[in-house]
Order: sequence, then C-alpha cells, then structure tokens
Amino acid sequence: MKNNAKKTVSILLAATTMAAMAVTASAEEAKTLTVAMECSYAPYNWTQSDDSNGAVEISGSPDYAYGYDVMMAKHIAEELGYNLEIMKLDWDSLVPAVQSGTVDCVIAGQSITAPRQEMVDFTSPYYYATIVTLVKADSNYANAAGVSDLAGASCTSQQNTIWYDTCLPQIPDANILPAQESAPAMVMALKTGGCDLVVTDMPTGTAACASDDTLKLLDFTGTDDAFQVSDEDINIGISLQKGNTELKDEINSVLEKMTEDDFKAMMDEAISVQPLSQE
Repeated sequence: MKNNAKKTVSILLAATTMAAMAVTASAEEAKTLTVAMECSYAPYNWTQSDDSNGAVEISGSPDYAYGYDVMMAKHIAEELGYNLEIMKLDWDSLVPAVQSGTVDCVIAGQSITAPRQEMVDFTSPYYYATIVTLVKADSNYANAAGVSDLAGASCTSQQNTIWYDTCLPQIPDANILPAQESAPAMVMALKTGGCDLVVTDMPTGTAACASDDTLKLLDFTGTDDAFQVSDEDINIGISLQKGNTELKDEINSVLEKMTEDDFKAMMDEAISVQPLSQE
C-alpha cells in the first residue's frame, strides 16, 4: 500500500509540474505587440488617469492611453493573440522608434505619405481622413465656403503634417505662423487668439468642437474650392520597420476584415468618450 501511495503522489506531482510548465510555456509563447503613439492627440489617442472604457496602461507610467488608436491596437492584438504594450512618444520620435526597432509599430494617425514611405513601411489604411478647417465661431472667416475665402488669414497647424506642409500654402496670401508641436497646441493657439484658423482632419476637428462650442468646423470637401490633397495624404496607416513583412501581413489580415463603416463607428465611439480636457 505504501508503495502504491508513493507512486500516486509521484504521479500527481509530475502531472502538476507538467501543467505548470505548460502554463509557463504558453505565457512565454504569447508575443507582445509594442505600439507607439503620442497619447495626446484626441480622438486618435490621449492620456487618462484610469482604465475606464478599456484604456491601456502606458509603459513606464501610472497613466493610461485610450482613443481610436488604442481601440485599434487592442483589436489587432486580440485578433493576432498578442499581448499589447503602449509606449508614449512625441510626434517627431515616432518614425525613428520604428526605424530603430524600439517599437514594433506606430498607430498614431499618420498619413501614408511618400516621404514617410521612404523611411518606414505602412499597412493598408486603418482610417480615411477628410481635411477640414477650424475657426472661432465669431471669426471673420466663420462663413468661408472655400479655401479662397480664407485669404490673408494667419494660420498654423501641427508640425510635420500635410495640414501644415501641403494645405496651409494653398491659402491665398496666408500668414503662415510657425508649426505647433502637437494637435492640442495647435487647437490652443486658435482658442487663445494666436491665429485665425488651423487646418486639420475631420476627427481632430470634430473632437475639438465637441469640447468647445466657441469653435466652428469648415468642410470644403466636394466643392470646387477645397484643399487639393492626394489619397496618400488622407489615408491613415500603421507604420512598421522597413522589411517587416511578417507583421505587416499579420496586421493587414486583420484590417482587411474591417470596412470604412467599422472605422467610422470606432472613431465615433472614441470621440464620444474623449476627455474634454484634451483640447
């Protein structure tokens, strides 16, 4: 009987050990998708103090990130069976972080422009943006019906964006002020009277107006006097290190199952829960 008892105990211990090893191996096999973003670009991404609405903890910080980009990152990670890590970087550090391999990818409202494609690879679009103009509701430009009606305006936008580099120069006789380092800084310049208008995209403009009813959004899309931009200017993609075709294909396999309506519904949800303080 003693020998049988010892055998039973040995079998149980072996089984327990094997189960623990299996759990450990499973945990080790789960890859982590490291995603960089500004965490200050509502409604694409922002910082908040808790995990409400499903926000994700920012690596190395007590704060959490949420917004459209985080929602998309969570969806991609879940579909691919990855753990998710969010890293907070300033706008100009995003591309270098991908190039160096510090992060796996950037999901941060980046347009798929030719200059960027020379530095990083992009997935297929995960959002299609529309170019809009933001003014104060009591501005002399509040009733502008086209780009030509913005003539002579003092204007700015976020640095290293098509809004600043491509759109502002199309305004006749524009007084183009120095670029702002972030989207919130751009909107603040408008709110405090530092400029007459800013050019941005529809989600950013909609979010700004939702948090401040003194602002007005002007959309010239579809008119003969709209900003001239290419598809690459308004297609928003996820950037990866050059040659990382494996991850690119994996992410594209998730995106190809989604429609523009899916993107819009997710963006509408992000706008509806954005902290008003983000602007």
